[in-house]
Amino acid sequence: MKGGAPRRGIAKRYAGQTPDGLAVYQYVLTNKNGMQAAIITYGGIMTSLKTPDRSGKLEDIVLGYPALEDYWTTGNKNYFGALIGRYANRIADGRFMLDGVVYRLSVNDGPNTLHGGMRGFDKQVWRAEEVWRDGVVGLSLRYLSRDGEEGFPGNVDATVVYTLTDGNELRIDYAATSDKPTVVNLTQHNYYNLSGAGKGNILGHIVAIHSDRYTPVRPGLIPTGEVLGVAGTPLDFRQPTPVGARIHSDDPQMRLAGGYDFNYVIRHGAQSGGFAASVYDPVSGRSMEVYTTQPAVQFYTGNSLDGSVIGKEGIAYERYAGLTLETQHYPDSPNRPQFPSTVLVPGQLYRHASVYKFSAV
Repeated sequence: MKGGAPRRGIAKRYAGQTPDGLAVYQYVLTNKNGMQAAIITYGGIMTSLKTPDRSGKLEDIVLGYPALEDYWTTGNKNYFGALIGRYANRIADGRFMLDGVVYRLSVNDGPNTLHGGMRGFDKQVWRAEEVWRDGVVGLSLRYLSRDGEEGFPGNVDATVVYTLTDGNELRIDYAATSDKPTVVNLTQHNYYNLSGAGKGNILGHIVAIHSDRYTPVRPGLIPTGEVLGVAGTPLDFRQPTPVGARIHSDDPQMRLAGGYDFNYVIRHGAQSGGFAASVYDPVSGRSMEVYTTQPAVQFYTGNSLDGSVIGKEGIAYERYAGLTLETQHYPDSPNRPQFPSTVLVPGQLYRHASVYKFSAV
Protein backbone atom coordinates (compact mmCIF):
# COMPACT_ATOMS: atom_id res chain seq x y z
CA MET A 1 0.00 0.00 0.00
CA LYS A 2 1.25 3.46 -0.92
CA GLY A 3 2.80 5.25 2.04
CA GLY A 4 3.58 2.06 3.94
CA ALA A 5 1.50 -0.27 6.05
CA PRO A 6 -1.93 0.98 7.14
CA ARG A 7 -2.33 2.16 10.71
CA ARG A 8 -4.93 0.64 12.96
CA GLY A 9 -7.30 3.35 14.07
CA ILE A 10 -10.69 5.02 14.37
CA ALA A 11 -11.70 8.17 12.49
CA LYS A 12 -14.78 10.21 13.43
CA ARG A 13 -16.61 12.80 11.38
CA TYR A 14 -19.89 14.69 11.43
CA ALA A 15 -22.38 13.11 9.02
CA GLY A 16 -25.30 15.54 9.28
CA GLN A 17 -28.49 15.76 11.28
CA THR A 18 -31.80 13.97 11.21
CA PRO A 19 -35.06 15.82 10.35
CA ASP A 20 -35.72 16.17 14.09
CA GLY A 21 -32.37 17.86 14.62
CA LEU A 22 -30.25 15.06 16.09
CA ALA A 23 -26.58 15.03 15.12
CA VAL A 24 -25.27 11.94 13.34
CA TYR A 25 -21.61 10.89 13.25
CA GLN A 26 -19.69 8.38 11.19
CA TYR A 27 -16.87 6.27 12.63
CA VAL A 28 -14.42 4.46 10.36
CA LEU A 29 -12.61 1.49 11.92
CA THR A 30 -9.35 0.38 10.25
CA ASN A 31 -7.29 -2.70 11.15
CA LYS A 32 -3.58 -3.21 10.51
CA ASN A 33 -4.34 -4.83 7.12
CA GLY A 34 -6.28 -1.81 5.87
CA MET A 35 -9.69 -3.50 6.18
CA GLN A 36 -12.28 -0.86 7.04
CA ALA A 37 -15.78 -0.74 8.51
CA ALA A 38 -17.70 2.55 8.50
CA ILE A 39 -20.64 2.96 10.89
CA ILE A 40 -23.03 5.84 11.54
CA THR A 41 -24.80 6.52 14.81
CA TYR A 42 -28.16 6.67 13.02
CA GLY A 43 -29.50 3.12 13.16
CA GLY A 44 -26.03 1.80 13.96
CA ILE A 45 -25.82 1.42 10.19
CA MET A 46 -22.70 0.01 8.57
CA THR A 47 -22.36 2.23 5.53
CA SER A 48 -19.35 0.45 4.06
CA LEU A 49 -17.13 -2.56 4.63
CA LYS A 50 -13.89 -2.72 2.66
CA THR A 51 -12.10 -6.06 2.40
CA PRO A 52 -9.31 -7.29 0.09
CA ASP A 53 -9.83 -9.55 -2.91
CA ARG A 54 -7.37 -12.24 -4.02
CA SER A 55 -5.01 -9.58 -5.42
CA GLY A 56 -5.17 -7.53 -2.24
CA LYS A 57 -7.44 -4.83 -3.68
CA LEU A 58 -9.76 -3.30 -1.09
CA GLU A 59 -13.35 -2.89 -2.15
CA ASP A 60 -16.64 -2.04 -0.46
CA ILE A 61 -18.74 -5.22 -0.28
CA VAL A 62 -21.99 -4.03 1.35
CA LEU A 63 -24.91 -2.35 -0.37
CA GLY A 64 -25.93 1.13 0.71
CA TYR A 65 -26.72 4.68 -0.33
CA PRO A 66 -24.36 7.14 -2.04
CA ALA A 67 -24.82 9.88 0.60
CA LEU A 68 -24.99 9.42 4.36
CA GLU A 69 -28.12 11.55 4.73
CA ASP A 70 -29.90 9.18 2.33
CA TYR A 71 -30.17 6.67 5.16
CA TRP A 72 -32.53 8.89 7.16
CA THR A 73 -34.19 10.87 4.33
CA THR A 74 -35.21 7.81 2.29
CA GLY A 75 -36.47 5.77 5.25
CA ASN A 76 -34.01 2.99 4.28
CA LYS A 77 -36.91 0.62 3.64
CA ASN A 78 -34.49 -2.16 2.73
CA TYR A 79 -32.66 -1.84 6.07
CA PHE A 80 -29.24 -1.56 4.38
CA GLY A 81 -26.55 -2.17 7.02
CA ALA A 82 -28.83 -1.43 9.98
CA LEU A 83 -29.09 -2.71 13.53
CA ILE A 84 -32.48 -4.39 13.94
CA GLY A 85 -34.65 -4.41 17.08
CA ARG A 86 -36.54 -4.69 19.26
CA TYR A 87 -37.56 -7.74 17.33
CA ALA A 88 -35.78 -8.86 14.16
CA ASN A 89 -37.93 -10.48 11.48
CA ARG A 90 -41.72 -10.76 11.68
CA ILE A 91 -44.36 -10.93 14.40
CA ALA A 92 -47.69 -12.12 13.04
CA ASP A 93 -50.62 -9.70 13.09
CA GLY A 94 -48.57 -7.18 15.07
CA ARG A 95 -49.44 -8.71 18.42
CA PHE A 96 -48.31 -11.19 21.05
CA MET A 97 -49.31 -12.25 24.55
CA LEU A 98 -46.95 -12.22 27.51
CA ASP A 99 -47.96 -13.08 31.08
CA GLY A 100 -51.61 -12.90 30.09
CA VAL A 101 -51.37 -9.39 28.58
CA VAL A 102 -51.88 -8.82 24.85
CA TYR A 103 -49.45 -6.31 23.36
CA ARG A 104 -50.38 -4.63 20.08
CA LEU A 105 -47.45 -3.42 18.00
CA SER A 106 -47.13 -0.98 15.14
CA VAL A 107 -47.50 -2.82 11.82
CA ASN A 108 -45.36 -2.07 8.78
CA ASP A 109 -45.50 -5.24 6.66
CA GLY A 110 -49.11 -5.74 5.70
CA PRO A 111 -50.84 -6.82 8.93
CA ASN A 112 -47.53 -7.85 10.51
CA THR A 113 -44.69 -6.20 12.40
CA LEU A 114 -41.31 -6.39 10.65
CA HIS A 115 -37.93 -5.56 12.21
CA GLY A 116 -39.35 -3.69 15.21
CA GLY A 117 -42.13 -1.69 13.56
CA MET A 118 -42.42 1.76 12.03
CA ARG A 119 -39.50 3.23 13.99
CA GLY A 120 -37.38 0.33 15.10
CA PHE A 121 -33.79 0.44 16.27
CA ASP A 122 -32.72 1.05 12.67
CA LYS A 123 -34.29 4.54 12.80
CA GLN A 124 -32.89 5.71 16.15
CA VAL A 125 -29.74 7.67 16.93
CA TRP A 126 -27.41 5.67 19.18
CA ARG A 127 -24.82 6.96 21.64
CA ALA A 128 -21.31 5.97 20.58
CA GLU A 129 -18.08 5.23 22.40
CA GLU A 130 -14.82 4.18 20.77
CA VAL A 131 -13.31 0.83 21.73
CA TRP A 132 -9.52 0.28 21.78
CA ARG A 133 -7.96 -3.05 22.76
CA ASP A 134 -4.87 -4.99 21.71
CA GLY A 135 -5.35 -5.98 18.09
CA VAL A 136 -8.90 -4.63 18.02
CA VAL A 137 -10.66 -1.37 17.22
CA GLY A 138 -14.38 -1.00 17.72
CA LEU A 139 -17.44 1.07 18.35
CA SER A 140 -19.87 0.59 21.24
CA LEU A 141 -23.40 1.83 20.54
CA ARG A 142 -26.10 2.25 23.16
CA TYR A 143 -29.82 2.99 22.91
CA LEU A 144 -32.56 3.15 25.53
CA SER A 145 -35.87 1.96 24.07
CA ARG A 146 -38.65 3.37 26.25
CA ASP A 147 -41.54 1.38 27.64
CA GLY A 148 -44.30 1.27 25.01
CA GLU A 149 -42.08 2.15 22.05
CA GLU A 150 -43.71 0.61 18.96
CA GLY A 151 -46.02 -1.18 21.41
CA PHE A 152 -43.33 -3.26 23.16
CA PRO A 153 -43.31 -3.38 26.97
CA GLY A 154 -40.42 -2.39 29.22
CA ASN A 155 -37.56 0.06 29.14
CA VAL A 156 -34.92 -1.85 27.20
CA ASP A 157 -31.29 -0.74 27.50
CA ALA A 158 -29.49 -2.13 24.44
CA THR A 159 -25.78 -2.12 23.64
CA VAL A 160 -24.21 -3.30 20.40
CA VAL A 161 -20.43 -3.40 19.95
CA TYR A 162 -18.84 -3.63 16.52
CA THR A 163 -15.18 -4.70 16.60
CA LEU A 164 -12.69 -5.20 13.80
CA THR A 165 -9.77 -7.54 14.46
CA ASP A 166 -6.40 -7.83 12.76
CA GLY A 167 -7.55 -11.29 11.63
CA ASN A 168 -10.06 -9.55 9.30
CA GLU A 169 -12.98 -10.48 11.53
CA LEU A 170 -16.00 -8.28 12.04
CA ARG A 171 -17.47 -9.15 15.44
CA ILE A 172 -20.86 -7.93 16.65
CA ASP A 173 -21.78 -8.29 20.34
CA TYR A 174 -25.36 -7.68 21.41
CA ALA A 175 -26.56 -7.08 24.98
CA ALA A 176 -29.81 -5.85 26.51
CA THR A 177 -31.65 -5.58 29.82
CA SER A 178 -35.27 -4.70 30.60
CA ASP A 179 -37.20 -3.49 33.63
CA LYS A 180 -40.33 -5.44 32.58
CA PRO A 181 -40.87 -8.81 30.91
CA THR A 182 -40.58 -8.22 27.17
CA VAL A 183 -39.31 -9.86 23.97
CA VAL A 184 -35.98 -9.08 22.33
CA ASN A 185 -34.39 -10.35 19.12
CA LEU A 186 -31.49 -8.30 17.76
CA THR A 187 -29.54 -8.64 14.51
CA GLN A 188 -27.62 -6.70 11.88
CA HIS A 189 -28.74 -6.31 8.26
CA ASN A 190 -25.75 -6.00 5.93
CA TYR A 191 -26.39 -6.94 2.30
CA TYR A 192 -23.20 -8.57 1.03
CA ASN A 193 -21.93 -8.74 -2.53
CA LEU A 194 -18.42 -10.16 -2.33
CA SER A 195 -17.66 -8.99 -5.86
CA GLY A 196 -18.22 -5.42 -4.68
CA ALA A 197 -21.32 -3.36 -3.95
CA GLY A 198 -23.25 -2.81 -7.17
CA LYS A 199 -21.15 -5.24 -9.20
CA GLY A 200 -23.84 -7.48 -10.61
CA ASN A 201 -25.81 -10.02 -8.61
CA ILE A 202 -24.95 -12.72 -6.09
CA LEU A 203 -26.34 -15.68 -8.04
CA GLY A 204 -22.81 -16.98 -8.65
CA HIS A 205 -21.83 -16.78 -4.96
CA ILE A 206 -21.38 -20.21 -3.42
CA VAL A 207 -23.19 -20.60 -0.10
CA ALA A 208 -23.09 -23.27 2.61
CA ILE A 209 -25.42 -23.18 5.64
CA HIS A 210 -24.77 -25.36 8.67
CA SER A 211 -28.39 -26.39 8.96
CA ASP A 212 -30.57 -29.45 8.43
CA ARG A 213 -33.87 -27.70 9.18
CA TYR A 214 -35.80 -24.51 8.53
CA THR A 215 -39.08 -22.91 9.57
CA PRO A 216 -41.51 -23.02 6.62
CA VAL A 217 -43.75 -20.03 6.00
CA ARG A 218 -47.28 -19.21 4.90
CA PRO A 219 -48.28 -16.12 2.85
CA GLY A 220 -46.82 -13.01 4.47
CA LEU A 221 -43.69 -15.05 5.27
CA ILE A 222 -45.03 -15.89 8.73
CA PRO A 223 -43.84 -19.27 10.11
CA THR A 224 -46.40 -22.06 10.07
CA GLY A 225 -44.97 -23.28 13.39
CA GLU A 226 -43.38 -26.36 11.85
CA VAL A 227 -39.66 -27.10 11.68
CA LEU A 228 -38.92 -29.18 8.58
CA GLY A 229 -35.88 -30.77 6.98
CA VAL A 230 -34.11 -29.13 4.04
CA ALA A 231 -33.20 -32.49 2.44
CA GLY A 232 -34.67 -32.86 -1.02
CA THR A 233 -35.69 -29.19 -1.24
CA PRO A 234 -34.17 -26.13 -2.96
CA LEU A 235 -33.39 -24.84 0.54
CA ASP A 236 -30.64 -27.43 1.08
CA PHE A 237 -27.26 -25.68 1.46
CA ARG A 238 -25.61 -28.34 3.58
CA GLN A 239 -23.07 -28.63 0.76
CA PRO A 240 -21.66 -25.50 -0.92
CA THR A 241 -24.06 -24.54 -3.71
CA PRO A 242 -24.32 -21.53 -6.05
CA VAL A 243 -27.15 -19.24 -4.97
CA GLY A 244 -28.60 -19.25 -8.47
CA ALA A 245 -28.64 -23.03 -8.87
CA ARG A 246 -32.19 -23.44 -7.53
CA ILE A 247 -33.41 -19.91 -6.87
CA HIS A 248 -35.99 -20.08 -9.67
CA SER A 249 -37.40 -23.40 -8.46
CA ASP A 250 -41.15 -23.96 -8.67
CA ASP A 251 -41.13 -25.17 -5.06
CA PRO A 252 -44.12 -23.60 -3.22
CA GLN A 253 -41.91 -22.13 -0.49
CA MET A 254 -39.60 -20.55 -3.05
CA ARG A 255 -42.58 -19.08 -4.91
CA LEU A 256 -43.89 -17.52 -1.69
CA ALA A 257 -40.57 -15.84 -0.93
CA GLY A 258 -39.61 -14.95 -4.51
CA GLY A 259 -36.16 -16.40 -3.85
CA TYR A 260 -34.48 -17.17 -0.54
CA ASP A 261 -35.91 -15.52 2.56
CA PHE A 262 -35.87 -18.30 5.12
CA ASN A 263 -34.97 -18.90 8.74
CA TYR A 264 -32.45 -21.75 9.04
CA VAL A 265 -32.00 -23.60 12.35
CA ILE A 266 -28.25 -23.72 13.00
CA ARG A 267 -26.79 -27.13 13.74
CA HIS A 268 -24.74 -26.12 16.76
CA GLY A 269 -22.55 -28.96 18.00
CA ALA A 270 -19.41 -29.61 19.98
CA GLN A 271 -17.31 -29.45 16.83
CA SER A 272 -19.07 -26.58 15.06
CA GLY A 273 -17.54 -23.73 17.09
CA GLY A 274 -20.69 -21.75 16.40
CA PHE A 275 -20.25 -22.06 12.62
CA ALA A 276 -23.42 -20.96 10.83
CA ALA A 277 -22.66 -20.33 7.16
CA SER A 278 -20.08 -19.46 4.53
CA VAL A 279 -20.05 -17.58 1.23
CA TYR A 280 -17.45 -17.71 -1.53
CA ASP A 281 -17.26 -15.49 -4.61
CA PRO A 282 -15.27 -17.11 -7.44
CA VAL A 283 -14.91 -13.76 -9.23
CA SER A 284 -13.07 -11.85 -6.50
CA GLY A 285 -11.83 -14.81 -4.46
CA ARG A 286 -13.38 -13.33 -1.33
CA SER A 287 -14.80 -15.66 1.31
CA MET A 288 -16.94 -14.92 4.35
CA GLU A 289 -17.53 -17.30 7.25
CA VAL A 290 -20.27 -16.66 9.80
CA TYR A 291 -20.15 -17.82 13.43
CA THR A 292 -22.84 -17.12 16.01
CA THR A 293 -24.26 -17.98 19.41
CA GLN A 294 -27.75 -17.40 18.00
CA PRO A 295 -29.96 -20.43 17.20
CA ALA A 296 -30.78 -19.42 13.62
CA VAL A 297 -29.81 -17.38 10.58
CA GLN A 298 -32.09 -15.69 8.04
CA PHE A 299 -30.75 -16.17 4.51
CA TYR A 300 -32.18 -13.51 2.21
CA THR A 301 -31.22 -12.81 -1.40
CA GLY A 302 -32.52 -9.27 -1.97
CA ASN A 303 -35.69 -10.48 -3.67
CA SER A 304 -37.51 -7.17 -3.18
CA LEU A 305 -34.80 -5.06 -4.83
CA ASP A 306 -36.17 -3.93 -8.20
CA GLY A 307 -33.86 -1.25 -9.57
CA SER A 308 -35.74 1.61 -7.91
CA VAL A 309 -33.06 2.13 -5.26
CA ILE A 310 -30.02 4.06 -6.47
CA GLY A 311 -27.05 2.88 -4.48
CA LYS A 312 -23.40 3.76 -4.16
CA GLU A 313 -21.75 5.30 -7.21
CA GLY A 314 -25.18 5.87 -8.75
CA ILE A 315 -25.75 2.18 -9.45
CA ALA A 316 -29.34 0.90 -9.33
CA TYR A 317 -29.71 -2.19 -7.17
CA GLU A 318 -31.56 -4.86 -9.12
CA ARG A 319 -33.04 -8.07 -7.77
CA TYR A 320 -30.45 -10.33 -6.11
CA ALA A 321 -27.88 -7.51 -5.86
CA GLY A 322 -26.89 -8.68 -2.38
CA LEU A 323 -27.50 -11.36 0.23
CA THR A 324 -27.95 -11.25 3.98
CA LEU A 325 -27.11 -13.76 6.68
CA GLU A 326 -28.92 -12.31 9.71
CA THR A 327 -28.09 -14.25 12.88
CA GLN A 328 -31.14 -14.26 15.13
CA HIS A 329 -33.93 -16.15 16.91
CA TYR A 330 -36.84 -17.52 14.92
CA PRO A 331 -39.49 -15.22 13.43
CA ASP A 332 -42.76 -14.91 15.37
CA SER A 333 -41.33 -16.69 18.41
CA PRO A 334 -43.49 -14.64 20.83
CA ASN A 335 -46.52 -16.39 19.30
CA ARG A 336 -44.88 -19.81 18.99
CA PRO A 337 -44.17 -21.42 22.38
CA GLN A 338 -42.54 -24.39 20.62
CA PHE A 339 -39.77 -22.07 19.31
CA PRO A 340 -36.78 -21.02 21.45
CA SER A 341 -37.94 -18.25 23.78
CA THR A 342 -37.16 -14.59 23.12
CA VAL A 343 -38.54 -13.42 26.47
CA LEU A 344 -36.29 -11.13 28.51
CA VAL A 345 -37.18 -10.56 32.17
CA PRO A 346 -35.81 -8.10 34.75
CA GLY A 347 -32.51 -9.24 36.21
CA GLN A 348 -31.65 -11.26 33.09
CA LEU A 349 -29.05 -10.24 30.49
CA TYR A 350 -29.74 -10.77 26.80
CA ARG A 351 -26.37 -11.53 25.21
CA HIS A 352 -25.34 -12.87 21.81
CA ALA A 353 -22.34 -12.56 19.52
CA SER A 354 -21.74 -13.08 15.81
CA VAL A 355 -18.48 -13.07 13.86
CA TYR A 356 -18.06 -12.50 10.12
CA LYS A 357 -14.58 -13.64 9.07
CA PHE A 358 -13.15 -12.55 5.71
CA SER A 359 -10.38 -14.00 3.59
CA ALA A 360 -9.46 -14.29 -0.09
CA VAL A 361 -7.91 -17.00 -2.27
